[in-house]
Amino acid sequence: MKTVFIRGDRLYLRPLDATDLERCMRWINDPEILQFLGRRFPMGREQEKEWIEGQYKDERQINLAIVVDADDRHIGNCGLFDIDYVDRCGEFGILIGEPDMWHQGYGTEAARRMVEFGFSQLGLHRIELEVYAFNARARRSYEKVGFQVEGTKRASYYWNGKFHDALTMSILAEEWRRDAARYA
Repeated sequence: MKTVFIRGDRLYLRPLDATDLERCMRWINDPEILQFLGRRFPMGREQEKEWIEGQYKDERQINLAIVVDADDRHIGNCGLFDIDYVDRCGEFGILIGEPDMWHQGYGTEAARRMVEFGFSQLGLHRIELEVYAFNARARRSYEKVGFQVEGTKRASYYWNGKFHDALTMSILAEEWRRDAARYA
């Protein structure tokens, strides 16, 4: 029986567990994916295992597996991090680890469901993220969800012999509520 935490139209989000370790290891150590995460070094098995096991010990972190409904295939992870329940804000992050699932709207759908959860269930007021300027695919996806660019950290990320800008994007609860039908 599958555990569903958040349901989307074509996917569902569920808690991570030990059976996800091998996939997560493959994704977090793939150089093509690493460039978008800002990670410099590969993750070891014990580190990744500790990360998965520690997911639900801190209520300021919610990380979930993205699973395609049609075949129960785990294709990535997404979550809200550094949740501040006083200022009612948090940071969004996502990873679609299966390249054959890129460009199919799964990341956008998962992001919409996570943002909706943050505003409607956690009572957040603001959700932000950081995306590297060269990651046009992710930026388009975030804009479809309703995130807006609010600032640029110029030349803040060094990758592959060059400095790159990092964009800060955010969405506020009232923007989400006002535009939810448009982004659905």
